[in-house]
Amino acid sequence: MSGERVNTLIVRTPEGCSFRLLLAGPVTRFLAWLVDLFCVVALLIAVSMAVGMLGVVSRALAAALLFLLAFAIWFGYGIVLEWYWRGRTIGKRLLRLRVMDERGLHLTFGQIVMRNLLRLVDSLPLLYLVGGVACVLTRRAQRLGDLAAGTVVVRTPRLSAPDLSRVLGDKYNSLRDHPHLEARLRQRVGPEEARVALQALLRRDALDPDARVELFGRIAEHFRSLVAFPDSAVEGLSDEHYVRNVVDTLFRSQLSA
Repeated sequence: MSGERVNTLIVRTPEGCSFRLLLAGPVTRFLAWLVDLFCVVALLIAVSMAVGMLGVVSRALAAALLFLLAFAIWFGYGIVLEWYWRGRTIGKRLLRLRVMDERGLHLTFGQIVMRNLLRLVDSLPLLYLVGGVACVLTRRAQRLGDLAAGTVVVRTPRLSAPDLSRVLGDKYNSLRDHPHLEARLRQRVGPEEARVALQALLRRDALDPDARVELFGRIAEHFRSLVAFPDSAVEGLSDEHYVRNVVDTLFRSQLSA
């Protein structure tokens, strides 16, 4: 459980791409659990009222049936919803959380069952104390059920598409004449690098002229080191114009898709 704590999960694909996901902290997870607890209690109350009618026939039968249904609801709630909603329950959907495999692989049914069955241990002695302590001590904010199942809980904040019209418009992009190199560029540029380039273009008018030239020179040099386009595609382009073309390649194709 020791080690430097991180707040992001870095997933690397077999194709060489990598992306970052924000890990959910103990407080956010606890709030989602409270919502789920309310839903489970509501289900238990509804079931107990329905089963209570059997008490007229046999109290023992009603008690046994209620025990079985309560067990199924308590553990089945998380298992069914996380499988059906791909790692989400009602509480997780409201708080925009999702259960994932810690290696970025497909979440299996066995992992979902394992992490939900171990809730019994994580909830000891009261209000998820064991699970909460484990979340605080582990690097990826994992409770014992997550450690056993190899899962993590990530945050999926609502993202808005960048306003590309402010920096791109309908200008010609000479890099589009080389789609295979564009694909290689999209593969090699990470999300943080793309975000920095886009923000530089959005804020360029607020920069000092000398700082503006230096900034775009460094960004352009970095992108040129990743993929070398033919001279015919970059001849006559300033560093800022080259960065604009790169941003157009990185973001425009995603929005079109």
